[in-house]
Amino acid sequence: MLHDVFNLTLLQNTIRTATPLILAALGGLLTMHAGILNIGMEGMILIGAFFGVLGSYYFGSALAGVLLAMLSGLLIGLIFGVFTIELKSDEFIIGIAINIFAGGLTVFLLRSIFGVKGAFSSPKIVPLPDVHFPIIDKLGFLDVIFNNHSVFIYISWILVICVYIFLYKTPYGYWMRGAGEHPECLETVGVSPKRMKYISSLLCGIFCGIAGAHLSLGYLTLFTENMSAGRGFIALAAIIFGASNPIKTFGAALLFGFFDALGIRLQGVGIASQFTQMIPYLATIFVLFIVAKGKLNRKGI
Repeated sequence: MLHDVFNLTLLQNTIRTATPLILAALGGLLTMHAGILNIGMEGMILIGAFFGVLGSYYFGSALAGVLLAMLSGLLIGLIFGVFTIELKSDEFIIGIAINIFAGGLTVFLLRSIFGVKGAFSSPKIVPLPDVHFPIIDKLGFLDVIFNNHSVFIYISWILVICVYIFLYKTPYGYWMRGAGEHPECLETVGVSPKRMKYISSLLCGIFCGIAGAHLSLGYLTLFTENMSAGRGFIALAAIIFGASNPIKTFGAALLFGFFDALGIRLQGVGIASQFTQMIPYLATIFVLFIVAKGKLNRKGI
């Protein structure tokens, strides 16, 4: 039984399940650096997933679905920014409101546009293309693990490097971190902290929109109600565990993706889904406990 669970397919599934977490976490760590804790990522992912399917279905193009998902994420990011930055509303309340709004909106649109309840799938939904590298065809386990994935899996790896370079090697990255750490100092050099916070919120919306599009067009080829299934919160846990560093956050997302994939594989050997679905969330709680305990130890408490 162990061989049926712990094999190369588990690593392959880990990469697939981790990708939405990686994409959302990259957006969330930008707002974290700008001094905003965005717990509305769950709703942003869900809306991105719906509009990804909507665009792909009506325009017959996965690219159209991704662009519509990004646009929807951008809009929600703007709304989040207006309330938290301009109106100085509590970011937790606004984040919760976005999550509730996303759940209600997607259910309403699912029934209004497609006339179905629960889930929508159709042959007209064009999925994201898979990428095949002939060069690793005969490299055994490398072929199984790294070949024939959705294009956004590989793009997410590139984006990790891009976000790292942006944050630590470019003026805008310094300014964004300054907006969260020392906004007064940033103002003295003529850069608006508010503008950098807006940029981070908009980028977070775009990244979450892409995460949602991957979930509904790359990981699956359908939309189901509440299909984000807590991934926004798990992505937030990955950010905290990775100390808002893109490389470390990437590793944390892979860890959570592993537990998610493990739960799926355990279902295949007859373990009840009610138990296996708990695994990624239990892992999240455990990791956050370790992080909190480490902080207390450093403070000598």
